[in-house]
Amino acid sequence: MLGPCVINCASLGAAEVNDRGGVLGRHVELVLVDGGRPPAEVAREVAGLARAGAVQAVVGTHASDVRVAVERALGGAAPYIYTPPYEGGSRTPGVYFLGEPASRQVGPGIDWLVEHRRARRWYLLGNDYVWPRLVHVSARGRLLARSARVVGERLIPCGFGDLAMGRVIESLAALRPDAVLLNLIGSDLVAFNRAFTAAGLRCARLCGALEEHGLLAVDGDSTGELYATMGYFGTVPTEANLDLSVRYVRRYGTTAPMMSAHGHGSYEGVLMIAALVARAGAAAVPAIEAVADGTTVSTGRGRLTLADRHVRQRVYVGRADGLEFDVLTSS
Repeated sequence: MLGPCVINCASLGAAEVNDRGGVLGRHVELVLVDGGRPPAEVAREVAGLARAGAVQAVVGTHASDVRVAVERALGGAAPYIYTPPYEGGSRTPGVYFLGEPASRQVGPGIDWLVEHRRARRWYLLGNDYVWPRLVHVSARGRLLARSARVVGERLIPCGFGDLAMGRVIESLAALRPDAVLLNLIGSDLVAFNRAFTAAGLRCARLCGALEEHGLLAVDGDSTGELYATMGYFGTVPTEANLDLSVRYVRRYGTTAPMMSAHGHGSYEGVLMIAALVARAGAAAVPAIEAVADGTTVSTGRGRLTLADRHVRQRVYVGRADGLEFDVLTSS
């Protein structure tokens, strides 16, 4: 679902770097690895490529359980940029984060729904791995601070199936929360939203991983109660984003997969690793660590600058309107 846009955007980033002369006089070449497999399998392949010298740097757009495994397996053999939202807390040398930590990502959406939809009773639903678990911890603190409460919580295995889906829908129907915080990913997120709509349930849904392709997969939404919180939407109304969209369409055509947060993240990742290597004069982790702070790239979100292995950017709250997101607020 996400791969075609992610690959397009990474390729666009590499082409733009190469159009400017590449990195240290060499062109950037992408080596694609399937990050949707079991974490240990992905980590073995990535670490093997790095230690064999087949790749000099890694950009990851995949789930956090894969990130943890890759980070450990690499062990500083190559710089590693992780682009999606993540759970926060990591400070490993040579690993850099462009996505929003949980403490920043969910807060604006919770605040908006509490304030504008009077959402006081919340149900937390996510896949059972590191990112949803820690997003739920952050959400509980934010809800408590806003005098809201959690009336139910469930973590389910990836690919949990129709039977478990039915039980979740039954639980929601019985509890009747004002809002559901959804930290499901991929096909599970799509399946839940389809089942939710089919059951005729009506409450706000706030998603931490829903972007344009996921919205397309659920046939869009016109209820006015499906929300997402992300560092980027294709509809972000900035000159930088408009310019990037024009370049994307010029390269891939009007029928290409639409721009999305995960795709855009891979574009940022390629630009950032190129900037780090160019600034350090080498791809070795110690050299990059010495110059990482202050490294800046310009993307559809504007200027991104690394500080303490992270960037700080706006987080947007979007409401689904058909097959697009209307940006409601940012912080």
